Amino acid sequence: MPVVRYNRYSDHLLKKYGEKVYKLPLNVPGTCPNRDGRLGRGGCIFCDPEGSGFECLSSAIPVRRQVEQNKVFFKKRYGAKKFISYFQAFTNTYRPLEQFRDDVRAACLDEDIVGVSISTRPDCINDRYLDCLLELKEVKSLDVVIELGLQTVNYRTLVEINRGHTLAEFIDAIGRIKSRNMEVCVHLILNLPGDDVLDVIENARVMSALGVHYVKLHSLYVVRGTVLGDRYERGELEIISMADYVDRVVKFLEYLDPAIVIQRLVGKGPKENLLFCNWGTSWWAVRQAIEECLEEKNTYQGRLFDYLNGKALKNLG
Repeated sequence: MPVVRYNRYSDHLLKKYGEKVYKLPLNVPGTCPNRDGRLGRGGCIFCDPEGSGFECLSSAIPVRRQVEQNKVFFKKRYGAKKFISYFQAFTNTYRPLEQFRDDVRAACLDEDIVGVSISTRPDCINDRYLDCLLELKEVKSLDVVIELGLQTVNYRTLVEINRGHTLAEFIDAIGRIKSRNMEVCVHLILNLPGDDVLDVIENARVMSALGVHYVKLHSLYVVRGTVLGDRYERGELEIISMADYVDRVVKFLEYLDPAIVIQRLVGKGPKENLLFCNWGTSWWAVRQAIEECLEEKNTYQGRLFDYLNGKALKNLG
């Protein structure tokens, strides 16, 4: 069998729960403070109007029904028996606390739900919302994961892509989540315009230093009607080659703490209005290229993870 050269999410879930576990994508009505005028308008320059929930059921369907419908599908297709309720689209903590609490509780009623995952932004992490989740975690014995969209640790790029939050707010959010013994998953894009290989390495270093539990890597896709899409159509956007993206992912993995679980190596975009996605090939072909590159270079996650706990002192005896 081929050597596994990174800490795969599927292996992690199998080891943790004793069998395969499947995420149930859930969609609730919402928006983003970077869209509705509280912080800005238009959102991030790459963000699709549907948010990240383009594979979800309609947000008009009550959460309880979404759970039931998705479970029927996953049980029939995969024979699934355990599930994680995944609030995927938009900023799920950017809602009135009572609505948030009711929807999360509705998603976690069944005994076969072993965890809940909440996608949000670093500037929408608040002690009251975290305490609500902590209560649910303790009462239901659920695993709680907060998925934070960061995209890059380069604070200048955060401004350029109109994220609307800073690196400091991300660091603050990490501390508040971890203080409640909940887990963190961070979303990163390794081929943002303006970021280079040094930024890729620093992404890995910061994730390791902060002790995040999971990372999700996304390749940049371009949607018509976005600021990024307009730049692409005017010929003003340069996207690195697939080979360069593969090299960046490999470099990221080499510097990343081997204990951090990789939920995804490459993403995929919505089917509608795509101008660019994964160099015209499938997401799994990009993933395969990354795994083949790791093999060819005989390298692995954590090979260069030697920089914490006073690296300069390690050879002084």
